[in-house]
Amino acid sequence: MAIEIFMPALSPTMEEGTLATWLVKEGDTVTSGDVIAEIETDKATMEVESIDDGVVAKILVDAGTDNVPVGQIIAILAEEGEDVADVEVPTAAPAAAPAPAPEPQAAPVPAPMAAPAASPAPTDATNSDSRVKASPLAKRIAANEGLDISAIAGTGPHGRIVKRDVEAALAGGTAVAAAPAAAAPAAATASAPAAAVGDVYPPHNDIPFREERLSNMRKTIAKRLTESKTTVPHFYLTIECEIDKLLAQRKELNEKLADSGIKISVNDFIIRASALALKKVPAANVQFAGDKMYWYERADISMAVAIDGGLVTPVVRGADQMGLADIASTAKELALKARDGKLMPEDYAGGTFSISNLGMFGIKEFSAVINPPQGAILAVGAGEQRPVVKDGALSVATMMSCTMSCDHRAIDGAVGAQFLQAFQGFIEDPITMLL
Repeated sequence: MAIEIFMPALSPTMEEGTLATWLVKEGDTVTSGDVIAEIETDKATMEVESIDDGVVAKILVDAGTDNVPVGQIIAILAEEGEDVADVEVPTAAPAAAPAPAPEPQAAPVPAPMAAPAASPAPTDATNSDSRVKASPLAKRIAANEGLDISAIAGTGPHGRIVKRDVEAALAGGTAVAAAPAAAAPAAATASAPAAAVGDVYPPHNDIPFREERLSNMRKTIAKRLTESKTTVPHFYLTIECEIDKLLAQRKELNEKLADSGIKISVNDFIIRASALALKKVPAANVQFAGDKMYWYERADISMAVAIDGGLVTPVVRGADQMGLADIASTAKELALKARDGKLMPEDYAGGTFSISNLGMFGIKEFSAVINPPQGAILAVGAGEQRPVVKDGALSVATMMSCTMSCDHRAIDGAVGAQFLQAFQGFIEDPITMLL
């Protein structure tokens, strides 16, 4: 009996993905554990392994297809002894509804995102006007090349037009140029008025530009942070921390750890101080959930890591229970995996509090957007020498500005202030973090 391969859910928030690459072709024999495809999710590009043995009988979704729903059939395997020619292609491949996210317990799992406003293009797409069955990739290539896709003969399942058909038409010159769509906006001219926000063409036609399709990651960032700023009532609290003792303590610890290969960063101290402050002020380690609140008994710290094309927030779990050396090792490993695009769902799902540190770029102070469904995020600026007054006398100290963004539905001003006070105490007297 044929084995159906479905679009997997590779993260708690994933509802659809891009089938970036097939690593097998029809007729190939695969065994359980073989990597067969690469899927681009909202977090990373991840490898998909076959869980069965068999022969690839049919590939139903072309490489490069966007917005493939979780649960949709993407390929079919023929079992051992089964004739590939006898494998039937499903007439429809409905997507299975994603399983509902579990109610958070010790660490929150980000709530599943609503589907984008634009309906995803189904794999067996049918043009509503010409009723042409073609893959999204084939349609896109045809549109870019100005071809009339209805004039192309399809060789895919059930006569569906796929990428190879469009490429063959281009090579043979068999497809005529498509007429411009009536609904397409007219090209801007020098005398045309400036385009309004939301127009689908550039507002200034005399400025060179390039167009770049948004990745799933960038789409998710845009959606989630827009949702955060429009639905979460933010308020901000800033505190100044003197870090001269911390810098001295860090230097001493790194000298002692020189032979271990571990190097503690200022950010590792910040993660540890944040986790301990959350334990000291548990009312800051919370999440608003409509008619209830979640109070977390463990500090799982999400740390913002900039990568090509976006931002991810891998989680240092149980940071309140870890020493600085363990935090340093864990944070370094997560950052490397993030930049290599190798994060697994368990590396970034959940988190009870976030840290965004732009100090390494020389940013003195900034306010960060809350990472939903968390209740707060700490924005950390650069440490710099500033004039300060101590005991009535002017002196110089290395100061670091930290701004906490709070969800006012979950955290009141006094609670946020108590957290920052506790955080400042650990930062300015770092030996207390080692107790």
